[in-house]
Amino acid sequence: MRSNSRYYPNASVIPAAGIAFAAGLESRTNMRRREFLAAGFAAIGVTSGCATRKLPVAAGPPPPTSRSPLPNLALPRISWDRVIRTTIGLRPHRDSGFVLRPEKFDGKTVIHNYGFGGAGMSLAWGCGLMAAEMALERGMPAGGVRRAAVLGCGSPGLTAARQLQRRGFQVTIYAASIPPNTTSNMSLAGFTPTAGLVEPGRRTPAWDAQFRRAAELSYAELQLLAGAPGYGVYWIDSYNATDDPQAPQTRGTGGIPGNDLLPSHLNPGRGREIFGPGEHPFPARYAVRTAALAIEPSIYLEALVRDFILFGGKIVIRTFDTPRDLMLLAEPVLINCTGLGSKTLFNDQELVPVRGQLTHCIPQPEVRYRASGRMPDSNVNAGINPRSDGLCIGNMAERGNWSLEPNEEVRRQNVEAAMQFFGRMRPPSGPVTPPPAMSGRSVPGLESFYGVES
Repeated sequence: MRSNSRYYPNASVIPAAGIAFAAGLESRTNMRRREFLAAGFAAIGVTSGCATRKLPVAAGPPPPTSRSPLPNLALPRISWDRVIRTTIGLRPHRDSGFVLRPEKFDGKTVIHNYGFGGAGMSLAWGCGLMAAEMALERGMPAGGVRRAAVLGCGSPGLTAARQLQRRGFQVTIYAASIPPNTTSNMSLAGFTPTAGLVEPGRRTPAWDAQFRRAAELSYAELQLLAGAPGYGVYWIDSYNATDDPQAPQTRGTGGIPGNDLLPSHLNPGRGREIFGPGEHPFPARYAVRTAALAIEPSIYLEALVRDFILFGGKIVIRTFDTPRDLMLLAEPVLINCTGLGSKTLFNDQELVPVRGQLTHCIPQPEVRYRASGRMPDSNVNAGINPRSDGLCIGNMAERGNWSLEPNEEVRRQNVEAAMQFFGRMRPPSGPVTPPPAMSGRSVPGLESFYGVES
């Protein structure tokens, strides 16, 4: 066992807005766990009789009866001299889907919470809540203090740790790496709850029920964070340029589509706005506009670390070689959020990496929309995702490749496809003043994100 451990220092400066928002989240009382959105927060210094409020219900809106105007869209400036970095991330995929279940190890309870493919950012809050519920089933210890350890400091680990804190646990995170050096930091990021998640033939009714509850809880939680200062979560318009607006939309590249998770009674075209020839600036006949819930990993994960430390958590840099090493920890409850690390630590041979690659150009604050499309003579999809740390280009899903070195051929194809496609966009006819995303439109239902790739 490696025993070289050190503590992550407590944050000394936290923006007042972030403290106020986090404290506001903490002040909510617990709701019944079987309610549709059961993400209550432990009250701080408030009696149990205080009022509660429900999280927003993620109900699907009716089909739009009219379109909101299409604004003048800034042109992405993509060229080789604007490329600043290329990053690699390994998604932890299991053909049978994520694992969320408890397991006994001697006198400890290990709750597995891993294997999310490209949906780790999307499902983390809901799975973290369900993991915390499993931890509560252990009962109150004799000393009257609940303690838990979380293994891993990516999105699943940090959100599980926060859900435990909200339910009165003293929590320590043990991890080999912390933001900005986690797999979650390398993701395209956004609410994509079915991205690279599961093979349809391997699903079970029990797994489907876990997935559905996790997606509902996480969607509601991310809606609360959308627009909050310092969290990097916000709504953004997404355009898919196409010659066939009725073709199945997966909005992205790579991964395993999840459209079959849609209930049969739902209309997959809900919330889509279609602009015809001459009504949009993209080099295609049509542009389909949808709403996307964006997450900026570098901002979001640092905010979660800040909140975790603010509410008494600590982080220990440490690695574990075998499950027996975990028995030396003082905490009786362990939440396993190690992702691909579970392949060796817990001998999960079903885990396989799905390699993603993103190229980042110099940030363009004026580009406030996502877009994707493909030229007729190209077999490479062009896509952009604007973030404060760069304009992200491309994506890939290469199964079974453990390499963290960029693929130069993929990099070249993605950048050149983006240069070609967005270089043929029509310039704006007036000042670029994009309205806030979602302006005048309904909040999209949860099912509208099924099949979206990350």
